[in-house]
Amino acid sequence: MSWCGENICIGIRREYMILNSTNGALSEVFPSGRLAPPLVVSLPSGELLLGKDNIGVFVDQNGKLLQEGRVCWSEAPNVVVIQKPYAIALLPRYVEVRSLRAPYPLIQTVVLRNARRILQSNNSVIVALDNAVYGLFPVPLGAQIVQLTASGDFEEALALCKLLPPEEASLRAAKEGSIHMRYAHHLFDNGAYEDAMEHFLASQVDITYVLSLYPSIVLPKTTMVSEPEKLMDISGDSSHLSRGSSGISDDMEPSTPLHLLESEESAALESKKMSHNTLMALIKFLQKKRYGIIEKATAEGTEEVVLDAVGNNFASYESNNRFKRSNKGRGSIPVTSGAREMAAILDTALLQALLLTGQASAALELLKGLNYCDVKICEEILQKNNHHAALLELYRCNSMHHEALKLLHQLVEDSKSNQVQTELIQKLKPESIVEYLKPLCGTDPMLVLEYSMLVLESCPTQTIELFLNGNIPADLVNSYLKQHAPNMQATYLELMLAMDENGISGNLQNEMVHIYLSEVLDWHADLSAQQKWDEQTYSSTRKKLLSALESISGYNPEPLLRRLPTDALYEERAILLGKMNQHELALSLYVHKLHVPELALSYCDRVYESLVHQQSSRSSGNIYLTLLQIYLNPRRTTKNFEKRITNLVSPQNIGTPKVGSANTVKSKGGRGNKKIAAIEVADDIRVGQSSTDSSRSDGDADESSEEGGSTIMLDEVLDLLSRKWDRINGAQALKLLPRETKLQNLLPFMGPLLRKSSEAYRNLSVIKSLRQSENLQVKDELYEQRKGVVKITSDSACSLCRKKIGTSVFAVYPNGKTIVHFVCFRDSQSMKTVGRGSPSPLRKL
Repeated sequence: MSWCGENICIGIRREYMILNSTNGALSEVFPSGRLAPPLVVSLPSGELLLGKDNIGVFVDQNGKLLQEGRVCWSEAPNVVVIQKPYAIALLPRYVEVRSLRAPYPLIQTVVLRNARRILQSNNSVIVALDNAVYGLFPVPLGAQIVQLTASGDFEEALALCKLLPPEEASLRAAKEGSIHMRYAHHLFDNGAYEDAMEHFLASQVDITYVLSLYPSIVLPKTTMVSEPEKLMDISGDSSHLSRGSSGISDDMEPSTPLHLLESEESAALESKKMSHNTLMALIKFLQKKRYGIIEKATAEGTEEVVLDAVGNNFASYESNNRFKRSNKGRGSIPVTSGAREMAAILDTALLQALLLTGQASAALELLKGLNYCDVKICEEILQKNNHHAALLELYRCNSMHHEALKLLHQLVEDSKSNQVQTELIQKLKPESIVEYLKPLCGTDPMLVLEYSMLVLESCPTQTIELFLNGNIPADLVNSYLKQHAPNMQATYLELMLAMDENGISGNLQNEMVHIYLSEVLDWHADLSAQQKWDEQTYSSTRKKLLSALESISGYNPEPLLRRLPTDALYEERAILLGKMNQHELALSLYVHKLHVPELALSYCDRVYESLVHQQSSRSSGNIYLTLLQIYLNPRRTTKNFEKRITNLVSPQNIGTPKVGSANTVKSKGGRGNKKIAAIEVADDIRVGQSSTDSSRSDGDADESSEEGGSTIMLDEVLDLLSRKWDRINGAQALKLLPRETKLQNLLPFMGPLLRKSSEAYRNLSVIKSLRQSENLQVKDELYEQRKGVVKITSDSACSLCRKKIGTSVFAVYPNGKTIVHFVCFRDSQSMKTVGRGSPSPLRKL
């Protein structure tokens, strides 16, 4: 029997029982063997080893079976003692030593016949025979580890390393590293690649040593110590430590060197073709090592940037600048440390392994994150195997945008061909270049402009959005387009204007209108040379020009007016004259050159509404009177037209029209009211002359007959009056009409005008009556307020001096009851003025 916690395990006859020492409860475990008596052994872990013939079964403190397996002895043992990490059994013919680690292998057999008893001492096991006593002493752990390693029992050797005392921590680490290395090579040679990588990982060996097993992996050049030399140093130290701790001779050390250093095996390894399984094992190994290495490399890069920022650049960073690379978010950082060199080796090898195993998507994800891949090696590999997506990401993460954009443009061009294409090339469109350029707008606008020219014609809207959203200065974009893609300059400006009307400056608006005008002039010259010009012909560019002239306000109309031919493009000239407030000339063009009265009427509507919006309604209707005069005096308005146009566009007269002109405006902006007033005065003078001179119509008729018999446009006059009667001053319009105008024709004009006037008269009469009534009410209230009466009697006394008022001048307070002498009030107020301010209001009587 044996203690197991609070319980006692008892072997009774042919079965095992668990007795609870607290309450005395007894429970069965399982029957013992048939050939051997019960056997109960307590283990250091608190568990029990129960014998069943030649099998040892593990149970916990409550008697439940454990799943660690079974110890199979050669024969049924009589006694078993524990000398960690071994179980020593006394058998009839010999003593058997087995490991307590699954699968519980046989370690040693000591032949001792007729052994009667075996006991455990402090550091030995005593075996008693009939006539002798033997002591079994454990071999030192160091020697056991060396022997187990030499015999290839690496698992057992690693287990023994854990039993080394804490004061030998360095020895333990060295031995474990050496054993893991040997075990890893053993597993690698036997095809257990993943298990081998686990032991390489546990050995803390540098990744360059493991990568030397893969000759197909190309590594960047490094200044670090070569791994075979480092391994030799470690091996030598480990051997020395093992000999010193074990106390055994050198002949117990393995006489053969490491596997990698064997010349024959090295040659075989170089020629060995890397299989998929070996590369997959390498990928897992590198991924497990990557986090710590990348973290160190990033920390060193951050420290270097900080030192540069504070001006503490060490000379070593300059003298040892061996090679440079760039990473996302870190700029260009020289790789001068072991950590960053190791990171470059790891990422370069990992990328190759992923590509060799067909994991292109995983390689792409590696490049998208923070990485230290060697650009030259990876670029060559990716180009060779046509991994275009990964190559683009490699260029991007290393800020090699020129190379990336060249490749992207080439792939886009390839996608347009009918050749056999990869899935990536089929997905690429010109918009892919725009998407690549978006993050570069703020850092390298010239690069964006250079490569956006490649896709500006195929996807202009997306490219213009790129310029706008990227906050690239519009003047810079326009000048670049003007130099490298003049045919797209107008497209850029008009799209920009459509997207953000307020975001385009006056200079750009002016340039866009000049571009349109140049195209229209070339088109007009071609048609004129073929004698096919027609003023009513509109090309798409001319429509754009007309729309721009009307809707845009930031251009300068005077240079544009000078560029127009004198015998064509009258509609454009009219719009420009309107921008210069030359309304009479603009209306003359609409009426006498274009012969489109509707355009003239629309022009008047725009001017009228703009003046009403500016709260200049007093003179807003004069624009219609100007059109009315043009209709009534066609020859007079056209007589000096060419002369006035010539004077207007001449350099010395630009912007300085004559003051005495009836409908000429001196300038724009704040002086508009003065110009309108001048127009009204001129109109009044003209109207006065018409009303006083009864022979005016005859004189005009005579003049018209002398000049060629030009007729008055009476139909247009009547139509204008009937349609815009509410915007025209009726009295002035009637004074301008010729005497022979029939009143019946004026009914559409006079009818609504008189009705409106009558209605206004009635409304004003009602308002006048209401005002008068209100005035009477106010007067009545005033009279009531003035009716206040104060009665002074012989007993009335001053509230201040208490003397009688008598016939003295007195004052009454607003309450109408308090009476004081005026002199008293004045004296009292003069005393209070300093402290209280103004005196209270009162009436002096």
